[in-house]
Amino acid sequence: MTRAILRPAPELRGVITPPGDKSISHRAIMLSSLSSGTSTITGLSKGLDVLATAEIFRQLGVEITENDGRVSVASTGELHATTAPLDCGNSGTTMRLLAGILAGTSGQHRLVGDASLSSRPMDRVAIPLRQMGARIDGSGERLLPPLEINGEKLNGISYNVPEPSAQVKSALLLAGLFAEGATTVVEAVKTRTHTEEMLEAAGISLDVAPAGAGRRITVLPGRPQPMQWVVATDPSQAAFTVVAGLLAQEGSVEILDLYAGQERLGFLSVLERMGATLTQGHRDGRLNVTVAPSLLEGTTVYANEIPSVDEVPILAVAALRAQSPTRFVDVGELRLKESDRMEATAQLVRSFGGKASIEGDDLTVFPAMQGPVHVVIDPLGDHRLAMAASIAALSCAEGSEVTVLNIECIATSYPAFFEHLHTLSASVELESA
Repeated sequence: MTRAILRPAPELRGVITPPGDKSISHRAIMLSSLSSGTSTITGLSKGLDVLATAEIFRQLGVEITENDGRVSVASTGELHATTAPLDCGNSGTTMRLLAGILAGTSGQHRLVGDASLSSRPMDRVAIPLRQMGARIDGSGERLLPPLEINGEKLNGISYNVPEPSAQVKSALLLAGLFAEGATTVVEAVKTRTHTEEMLEAAGISLDVAPAGAGRRITVLPGRPQPMQWVVATDPSQAAFTVVAGLLAQEGSVEILDLYAGQERLGFLSVLERMGATLTQGHRDGRLNVTVAPSLLEGTTVYANEIPSVDEVPILAVAALRAQSPTRFVDVGELRLKESDRMEATAQLVRSFGGKASIEGDDLTVFPAMQGPVHVVIDPLGDHRLAMAASIAALSCAEGSEVTVLNIECIATSYPAFFEHLHTLSASVELESA
Protein backbone atom coordinates (compact mmCIF):
# COMPACT_ATOMS: atom_id res chain seq x y z
CA MET A 1 0.00 0.00 0.00
CA THR A 2 1.26 3.48 -0.88
CA ARG A 3 0.05 6.79 0.49
CA ALA A 4 0.55 10.36 -0.61
CA ILE A 5 1.29 13.20 1.81
CA LEU A 6 0.35 16.57 0.36
CA ARG A 7 0.80 20.13 1.57
CA PRO A 8 -0.56 23.41 0.23
CA ALA A 9 0.87 24.67 -3.07
CA PRO A 10 0.19 28.42 -3.34
CA GLU A 11 1.78 28.59 -6.80
CA LEU A 12 1.29 26.05 -9.58
CA ARG A 13 2.90 26.61 -12.94
CA GLY A 14 3.66 24.40 -15.92
CA VAL A 15 2.45 22.49 -18.96
CA ILE A 16 0.73 19.10 -18.72
CA THR A 17 -0.19 16.55 -21.37
CA PRO A 18 -2.76 14.24 -19.72
CA PRO A 19 -2.86 10.52 -20.52
CA GLY A 20 -4.54 9.24 -23.65
CA ASP A 21 -8.30 9.30 -23.38
CA LYS A 22 -9.43 6.16 -21.59
CA SER A 23 -12.78 5.87 -23.37
CA ILE A 24 -11.20 6.20 -26.81
CA SER A 25 -8.40 3.80 -25.87
CA HIS A 26 -10.82 1.01 -24.93
CA ARG A 27 -12.70 1.41 -28.17
CA ALA A 28 -9.57 1.59 -30.32
CA ILE A 29 -8.49 -1.81 -29.00
CA MET A 30 -11.97 -3.29 -29.44
CA LEU A 31 -12.57 -2.07 -32.99
CA SER A 32 -9.03 -3.01 -34.03
CA SER A 33 -9.63 -6.50 -32.65
CA LEU A 34 -12.85 -6.84 -34.65
CA SER A 35 -11.20 -5.85 -37.93
CA SER A 36 -9.36 -8.23 -40.27
CA GLY A 37 -5.79 -7.01 -40.57
CA THR A 38 -3.37 -4.88 -38.58
CA SER A 39 -4.27 -1.61 -36.90
CA THR A 40 -1.99 0.77 -35.02
CA ILE A 41 -2.77 2.94 -32.00
CA THR A 42 -0.66 5.88 -30.80
CA GLY A 43 -1.36 7.77 -27.59
CA LEU A 44 -3.06 4.78 -25.96
CA SER A 45 -3.82 5.19 -22.26
CA LYS A 46 -1.45 3.24 -20.02
CA GLY A 47 -4.02 2.96 -17.23
CA LEU A 48 -4.76 -0.44 -15.76
CA ASP A 49 -8.34 -0.35 -17.08
CA VAL A 50 -7.13 -0.16 -20.68
CA LEU A 51 -4.41 -2.76 -20.05
CA ALA A 52 -7.18 -5.10 -18.83
CA THR A 53 -9.06 -4.62 -22.11
CA ALA A 54 -5.93 -5.37 -24.14
CA GLU A 55 -5.18 -8.52 -22.15
CA ILE A 56 -8.71 -9.85 -22.65
CA PHE A 57 -8.46 -9.49 -26.41
CA ARG A 58 -5.14 -11.32 -26.33
CA GLN A 59 -6.98 -14.15 -24.58
CA LEU A 60 -9.56 -14.06 -27.37
CA GLY A 61 -6.86 -14.62 -29.99
CA VAL A 62 -5.78 -11.11 -30.97
CA GLU A 63 -2.07 -10.23 -31.21
CA ILE A 64 -1.40 -6.94 -29.42
CA THR A 65 2.17 -5.63 -29.12
CA GLU A 66 3.74 -2.30 -28.16
CA ASN A 67 6.95 -0.72 -29.39
CA ASP A 68 8.11 2.74 -28.35
CA GLY A 69 4.59 4.00 -27.60
CA ARG A 70 3.04 2.57 -30.77
CA VAL A 71 0.58 -0.30 -30.27
CA SER A 72 0.00 -2.83 -33.05
CA VAL A 73 -3.22 -4.89 -33.11
CA ALA A 74 -3.24 -7.83 -35.55
CA SER A 75 -6.50 -9.78 -35.88
CA THR A 76 -8.34 -12.09 -38.24
CA GLY A 77 -11.57 -10.32 -37.33
CA GLU A 78 -12.81 -13.42 -35.52
CA LEU A 79 -12.64 -13.84 -31.74
CA HIS A 80 -12.18 -17.27 -30.15
CA ALA A 81 -13.76 -18.17 -26.83
CA THR A 82 -11.51 -19.31 -24.01
CA THR A 83 -12.29 -21.36 -20.92
CA ALA A 84 -10.22 -18.94 -18.83
CA PRO A 85 -12.07 -16.09 -17.09
CA LEU A 86 -11.79 -12.69 -18.75
CA ASP A 87 -10.64 -10.31 -16.02
CA CYS A 88 -11.95 -6.75 -16.43
CA GLY A 89 -10.22 -5.58 -13.24
CA ASN A 90 -11.89 -2.36 -12.07
CA SER A 91 -13.17 -1.35 -15.51
CA GLY A 92 -16.92 -1.06 -15.99
CA THR A 93 -16.32 0.14 -19.55
CA THR A 94 -14.46 -3.07 -20.35
CA MET A 95 -17.18 -5.30 -18.93
CA ARG A 96 -20.19 -3.51 -20.41
CA LEU A 97 -18.80 -2.97 -23.91
CA LEU A 98 -17.31 -6.45 -24.01
CA ALA A 99 -20.71 -7.88 -23.07
CA GLY A 100 -22.07 -6.41 -26.29
CA ILE A 101 -19.27 -7.92 -28.36
CA LEU A 102 -19.30 -11.34 -26.72
CA ALA A 103 -23.08 -11.62 -26.89
CA GLY A 104 -22.63 -12.21 -30.61
CA THR A 105 -19.36 -14.16 -30.42
CA SER A 106 -19.73 -17.94 -30.55
CA GLY A 107 -18.83 -19.82 -27.38
CA GLN A 108 -19.08 -19.46 -23.63
CA HIS A 109 -17.48 -16.44 -21.95
CA ARG A 110 -17.02 -15.56 -18.31
CA LEU A 111 -16.40 -11.91 -17.39
CA VAL A 112 -15.01 -11.25 -13.92
CA GLY A 113 -13.76 -8.17 -12.07
CA ASP A 114 -12.28 -6.99 -8.80
CA ALA A 115 -14.34 -6.52 -5.63
CA SER A 116 -15.49 -3.05 -6.66
CA LEU A 117 -16.57 -4.04 -10.16
CA SER A 118 -18.26 -7.16 -8.79
CA SER A 119 -20.60 -4.92 -6.78
CA ARG A 120 -21.70 -2.87 -9.81
CA PRO A 121 -24.99 -3.91 -11.45
CA MET A 122 -24.92 -4.99 -15.10
CA ASP A 123 -28.68 -5.28 -15.64
CA ARG A 124 -28.87 -2.03 -17.59
CA VAL A 125 -26.77 -3.52 -20.36
CA ALA A 126 -28.07 -7.09 -20.04
CA ILE A 127 -31.76 -6.17 -20.43
CA PRO A 128 -31.47 -4.72 -23.96
CA LEU A 129 -28.89 -7.32 -25.01
CA ARG A 130 -31.34 -10.03 -23.97
CA GLN A 131 -33.94 -8.34 -26.15
CA MET A 132 -31.48 -8.85 -29.02
CA GLY A 133 -31.35 -12.55 -28.19
CA ALA A 134 -28.29 -12.60 -25.95
CA ARG A 135 -27.88 -15.13 -23.15
CA ILE A 136 -26.37 -13.30 -20.17
CA ASP A 137 -26.49 -14.34 -16.53
CA GLY A 138 -25.15 -12.75 -13.37
CA SER A 139 -25.81 -12.74 -9.65
CA GLY A 140 -29.15 -11.58 -8.30
CA GLU A 141 -31.81 -9.33 -9.74
CA ARG A 142 -29.33 -6.60 -10.74
CA LEU A 143 -26.97 -9.09 -12.44
CA LEU A 144 -23.80 -8.48 -10.45
CA PRO A 145 -20.60 -9.91 -11.96
CA PRO A 146 -19.26 -12.42 -12.76
CA LEU A 147 -21.23 -12.46 -16.01
CA GLU A 148 -21.76 -15.68 -17.94
CA ILE A 149 -22.36 -15.06 -21.64
CA ASN A 150 -23.21 -17.64 -24.29
CA GLY A 151 -22.61 -16.19 -27.73
CA GLU A 152 -25.75 -16.33 -29.87
CA LYS A 153 -27.15 -15.06 -33.14
CA LEU A 154 -28.53 -11.61 -32.41
CA ASN A 155 -31.37 -9.61 -33.89
CA GLY A 156 -31.38 -5.85 -34.31
CA ILE A 157 -33.77 -3.92 -32.07
CA SER A 158 -34.79 -0.34 -31.39
CA TYR A 159 -34.09 0.59 -27.77
CA ASN A 160 -34.74 3.75 -25.77
CA VAL A 161 -32.01 4.04 -23.14
CA PRO A 162 -33.88 4.89 -19.90
CA GLU A 163 -30.93 6.65 -18.23
CA PRO A 164 -27.99 8.46 -19.87
CA SER A 165 -25.22 5.92 -20.42
CA ALA A 166 -22.57 5.94 -23.12
CA GLN A 167 -21.59 2.45 -21.97
CA VAL A 168 -25.06 0.97 -22.56
CA LYS A 169 -25.36 2.77 -25.89
CA SER A 170 -21.93 1.53 -26.96
CA ALA A 171 -22.59 -2.07 -25.91
CA LEU A 172 -25.72 -2.15 -28.08
CA LEU A 173 -24.03 -0.56 -31.08
CA LEU A 174 -21.16 -3.06 -30.83
CA ALA A 175 -23.65 -5.93 -30.50
CA GLY A 176 -25.37 -4.51 -33.57
CA LEU A 177 -22.27 -5.34 -35.62
CA PHE A 178 -23.17 -9.04 -35.10
CA ALA A 179 -26.95 -8.71 -35.44
CA GLU A 180 -29.41 -9.51 -38.19
CA GLY A 181 -30.77 -6.17 -39.42
CA ALA A 182 -30.39 -2.67 -38.06
CA THR A 183 -29.92 -1.79 -34.39
CA THR A 184 -31.21 1.58 -33.21
CA VAL A 185 -30.39 3.25 -29.90
CA VAL A 186 -32.33 6.33 -28.78
CA GLU A 187 -30.92 8.44 -25.97
CA ALA A 188 -32.88 11.25 -24.32
CA VAL A 189 -29.68 13.00 -23.21
CA LYS A 190 -26.63 13.29 -25.45
CA THR A 191 -23.72 11.22 -24.15
CA ARG A 192 -20.13 10.95 -25.34
CA THR A 193 -19.95 10.01 -29.00
CA HIS A 194 -16.70 8.05 -29.23
CA THR A 195 -18.31 4.81 -30.37
CA GLU A 196 -20.31 6.44 -33.16
CA GLU A 197 -17.35 8.51 -34.36
CA MET A 198 -14.97 5.58 -34.37
CA LEU A 199 -17.39 3.13 -35.99
CA GLU A 200 -18.03 5.59 -38.78
CA ALA A 201 -14.31 6.29 -39.22
CA ALA A 202 -13.74 2.52 -39.55
CA GLY A 203 -16.26 2.19 -42.37
CA ILE A 204 -19.34 0.94 -40.50
CA SER A 205 -22.72 2.08 -41.88
CA LEU A 206 -24.14 4.40 -39.25
CA ASP A 207 -26.89 7.01 -39.12
CA VAL A 208 -27.09 9.66 -36.39
CA ALA A 209 -30.08 12.00 -36.11
CA PRO A 210 -31.43 14.39 -33.47
CA ALA A 211 -34.14 13.03 -31.17
CA GLY A 212 -35.45 15.80 -28.95
CA ALA A 213 -32.61 16.76 -26.63
CA GLY A 214 -30.83 13.51 -27.44
CA ARG A 215 -29.95 11.39 -30.45
CA ARG A 216 -31.12 8.39 -32.47
CA ILE A 217 -28.25 6.20 -33.65
CA THR A 218 -28.74 3.32 -36.09
CA VAL A 219 -25.98 0.87 -36.99
CA LEU A 220 -25.95 -1.87 -39.62
CA PRO A 221 -24.07 -5.16 -39.13
CA GLY A 222 -20.52 -5.38 -40.39
CA ARG A 223 -16.88 -5.38 -39.36
CA PRO A 224 -14.65 -2.34 -38.96
CA GLN A 225 -11.67 -1.75 -41.23
CA PRO A 226 -8.11 -1.76 -39.86
CA MET A 227 -7.19 1.76 -38.82
CA GLN A 228 -4.37 3.97 -37.65
CA TRP A 229 -5.88 5.38 -34.47
CA VAL A 230 -4.43 8.49 -32.81
CA VAL A 231 -5.80 8.92 -29.28
CA ALA A 232 -6.37 12.45 -27.97
CA THR A 233 -5.71 13.20 -24.29
CA ASP A 234 -8.41 12.67 -21.68
CA PRO A 235 -10.63 15.62 -20.64
CA SER A 236 -11.89 13.79 -17.54
CA GLN A 237 -8.32 13.36 -16.28
CA ALA A 238 -7.44 16.93 -17.29
CA ALA A 239 -10.23 18.22 -15.05
CA PHE A 240 -8.06 17.59 -12.00
CA THR A 241 -5.17 19.80 -13.10
CA VAL A 242 -7.61 22.41 -14.45
CA VAL A 243 -9.15 22.79 -10.98
CA ALA A 244 -5.72 22.69 -9.33
CA GLY A 245 -4.64 25.67 -11.44
CA LEU A 246 -7.83 27.59 -10.70
CA LEU A 247 -7.50 27.13 -6.93
CA ALA A 248 -3.84 28.13 -6.72
CA GLN A 249 -3.00 31.63 -5.51
CA GLU A 250 -0.48 32.26 -8.26
CA GLY A 251 0.74 30.71 -11.49
CA SER A 252 -0.62 29.36 -14.75
CA VAL A 253 -1.32 25.81 -15.89
CA GLU A 254 -1.61 24.75 -19.54
CA ILE A 255 -3.19 21.42 -20.52
CA LEU A 256 -2.55 20.13 -24.03
CA ASP A 257 -4.15 18.00 -26.78
CA LEU A 258 -7.56 17.30 -25.23
CA TYR A 259 -10.29 15.47 -27.09
CA ALA A 260 -12.59 18.29 -28.20
CA GLY A 261 -16.03 16.61 -28.26
CA GLN A 262 -18.61 18.78 -26.50
CA GLU A 263 -20.11 15.94 -24.45
CA ARG A 264 -16.72 15.62 -22.71
CA LEU A 265 -16.14 19.32 -22.00
CA GLY A 266 -19.18 20.25 -19.94
CA PHE A 267 -17.03 20.66 -16.83
CA LEU A 268 -15.25 23.60 -18.50
CA SER A 269 -18.56 25.39 -19.06
CA VAL A 270 -19.50 24.76 -15.42
CA LEU A 271 -16.20 26.21 -14.21
CA GLU A 272 -16.54 29.26 -16.47
CA ARG A 273 -20.00 29.86 -15.03
CA MET A 274 -18.39 29.75 -11.58
CA GLY A 275 -15.98 32.49 -12.64
CA ALA A 276 -12.98 30.48 -13.81
CA THR A 277 -10.36 32.22 -15.93
CA LEU A 278 -9.93 29.79 -18.84
CA THR A 279 -8.38 30.29 -22.24
CA GLN A 280 -9.28 27.66 -24.84
CA GLY A 281 -7.59 27.18 -28.18
CA HIS A 282 -8.13 24.55 -30.88
CA ARG A 283 -5.30 23.16 -32.97
CA ASP A 284 -5.42 20.17 -35.31
CA GLY A 285 -8.78 19.13 -33.89
CA ARG A 286 -7.49 19.10 -30.30
CA LEU A 287 -8.14 21.51 -27.45
CA ASN A 288 -5.51 23.30 -25.38
CA VAL A 289 -6.66 24.95 -22.14
CA THR A 290 -4.79 27.50 -20.03
CA VAL A 291 -6.06 28.23 -16.52
CA ALA A 292 -5.21 31.01 -14.08
CA PRO A 293 -6.06 31.41 -10.38
CA SER A 294 -9.69 32.46 -10.04
CA LEU A 295 -12.23 33.50 -7.43
CA LEU A 296 -15.15 31.12 -7.85
CA GLU A 297 -18.85 31.46 -7.07
CA GLY A 298 -21.27 28.61 -6.51
CA THR A 299 -23.69 27.50 -9.20
CA THR A 300 -26.22 24.81 -10.09
CA VAL A 301 -24.83 21.90 -12.09
CA TYR A 302 -27.23 19.65 -13.99
CA ALA A 303 -26.33 16.08 -14.82
CA ASN A 304 -27.01 16.56 -18.52
CA GLU A 305 -24.12 19.06 -18.59
CA ILE A 306 -21.72 16.28 -17.59
CA PRO A 307 -23.61 13.13 -18.68
CA SER A 308 -21.18 10.56 -17.25
CA VAL A 309 -20.99 12.59 -13.97
CA ASP A 310 -17.31 11.56 -13.77
CA GLU A 311 -16.27 15.14 -13.05
CA VAL A 312 -18.55 15.63 -10.03
CA PRO A 313 -15.87 14.81 -7.38
CA ILE A 314 -13.38 17.35 -8.74
CA LEU A 315 -16.12 19.94 -9.35
CA ALA A 316 -17.11 19.40 -5.71
CA VAL A 317 -13.54 20.39 -4.79
CA ALA A 318 -13.97 23.59 -6.81
CA ALA A 319 -17.29 24.12 -5.00
CA LEU A 320 -15.53 23.59 -1.67
CA ARG A 321 -13.40 26.69 -2.41
CA ALA A 322 -16.19 28.83 -3.92
CA GLN A 323 -17.83 31.80 -2.26
CA SER A 324 -21.33 30.31 -2.18
CA PRO A 325 -23.01 26.87 -2.30
CA THR A 326 -23.10 24.66 -5.39
CA ARG A 327 -25.90 22.21 -6.11
CA PHE A 328 -25.45 19.13 -8.30
CA VAL A 329 -28.84 18.07 -9.65
CA ASP A 330 -29.91 14.55 -10.68
CA VAL A 331 -26.51 12.93 -10.14
CA GLY A 332 -27.76 9.65 -8.67
CA GLU A 333 -25.63 7.82 -11.24
CA LEU A 334 -22.74 8.52 -8.84
CA ARG A 335 -24.00 5.70 -6.64
CA LEU A 336 -23.15 3.14 -9.35
CA LYS A 337 -19.50 4.07 -9.89
CA GLU A 338 -16.34 2.48 -8.45
CA SER A 339 -17.70 3.46 -5.04
CA ASP A 340 -20.90 5.16 -3.92
CA ARG A 341 -19.48 8.44 -5.19
CA MET A 342 -22.50 10.39 -4.00
CA GLU A 343 -21.85 9.66 -0.33
CA ALA A 344 -18.06 9.49 -0.77
CA THR A 345 -17.94 12.93 -2.41
CA ALA A 346 -20.08 14.38 0.39
CA GLN A 347 -17.74 12.84 2.96
CA LEU A 348 -14.71 14.23 1.09
CA VAL A 349 -16.17 17.73 1.32
CA ARG A 350 -16.81 17.30 5.05
CA SER A 351 -13.27 16.03 5.62
CA PHE A 352 -11.92 19.34 4.34
CA GLY A 353 -14.18 21.43 6.56
CA GLY A 354 -17.06 22.02 4.18
CA LYS A 355 -20.65 20.90 4.49
CA ALA A 356 -22.56 18.64 2.13
CA SER A 357 -26.15 17.48 1.99
CA ILE A 358 -27.81 14.79 -0.11
CA GLU A 359 -31.50 14.98 -1.00
CA GLY A 360 -32.62 12.20 -3.33
CA ASP A 361 -30.35 12.43 -6.36
CA ASP A 362 -29.12 15.95 -5.59
CA LEU A 363 -25.88 16.88 -3.82
CA THR A 364 -25.27 20.34 -2.36
CA VAL A 365 -21.77 21.49 -1.39
CA PHE A 366 -21.25 24.37 1.04
CA PRO A 367 -17.80 26.00 1.00
CA ALA A 368 -15.25 25.33 3.73
CA MET A 369 -14.01 27.94 6.14
CA GLN A 370 -10.33 28.51 5.41
CA GLY A 371 -8.04 27.22 8.13
CA PRO A 372 -5.31 24.56 8.49
CA VAL A 373 -6.51 20.97 8.23
CA HIS A 374 -4.80 17.71 9.12
CA VAL A 375 -6.79 14.87 7.65
CA VAL A 376 -6.39 11.30 6.37
CA ILE A 377 -8.49 10.36 3.35
CA ASP A 378 -9.39 6.80 2.36
CA PRO A 379 -10.55 6.94 -1.29
CA LEU A 380 -12.24 3.53 -1.01
CA GLY A 381 -10.38 2.23 -4.06
CA ASP A 382 -11.88 4.97 -6.27
CA HIS A 383 -9.33 6.71 -8.48
CA ARG A 384 -11.39 9.88 -8.96
CA LEU A 385 -11.86 10.33 -5.22
CA ALA A 386 -8.13 9.84 -4.61
CA MET A 387 -7.23 12.46 -7.21
CA ALA A 388 -9.95 14.88 -6.06
CA ALA A 389 -8.68 14.63 -2.47
CA SER A 390 -5.14 15.33 -3.65
CA ILE A 391 -6.19 18.49 -5.51
CA ALA A 392 -8.21 19.66 -2.50
CA ALA A 393 -5.10 19.24 -0.36
CA LEU A 394 -3.07 21.58 -2.58
CA SER A 395 -5.59 24.39 -2.03
CA CYS A 396 -5.72 24.13 1.77
CA ALA A 397 -4.56 26.87 4.12
CA GLU A 398 -0.91 27.17 5.09
CA GLY A 399 0.09 24.64 7.74
CA SER A 400 -2.21 21.91 6.45
CA GLU A 401 -1.16 18.34 5.79
CA VAL A 402 -3.32 15.78 4.00
CA THR A 403 -2.63 12.06 3.66
CA VAL A 404 -4.38 10.12 0.90
CA LEU A 405 -4.26 6.38 1.50
CA ASN A 406 -4.09 3.50 -0.96
CA ILE A 407 -3.28 5.64 -3.99
CA GLU A 408 -2.64 2.55 -6.14
CA CYS A 409 -6.19 2.92 -7.44
CA ILE A 410 -5.12 5.99 -9.44
CA ALA A 411 -3.16 3.70 -11.76
CA THR A 412 -6.44 2.47 -13.26
CA SER A 413 -6.70 5.72 -15.23
CA TYR A 414 -3.81 8.15 -14.60
CA PRO A 415 -0.55 6.43 -13.60
CA ALA A 416 1.48 9.65 -14.02
CA PHE A 417 -0.84 11.77 -11.85
CA PHE A 418 1.61 12.55 -9.04
CA GLU A 419 4.47 12.94 -11.49
CA HIS A 420 2.42 15.62 -13.23
CA LEU A 421 1.67 17.35 -9.92
CA HIS A 422 5.43 17.45 -9.26
CA THR A 423 5.85 19.05 -12.68
CA LEU A 424 3.59 21.87 -11.51
CA SER A 425 5.74 22.22 -8.32
CA ALA A 426 3.15 20.69 -6.02
CA SER A 427 4.35 19.38 -2.65
CA VAL A 428 3.81 15.63 -2.69
CA GLU A 429 5.57 12.85 -0.83
CA LEU A 430 4.86 9.20 -1.61
CA GLU A 431 5.38 6.61 1.13
CA SER A 432 4.93 2.86 1.35
CA ALA A 433 2.59 2.13 4.21
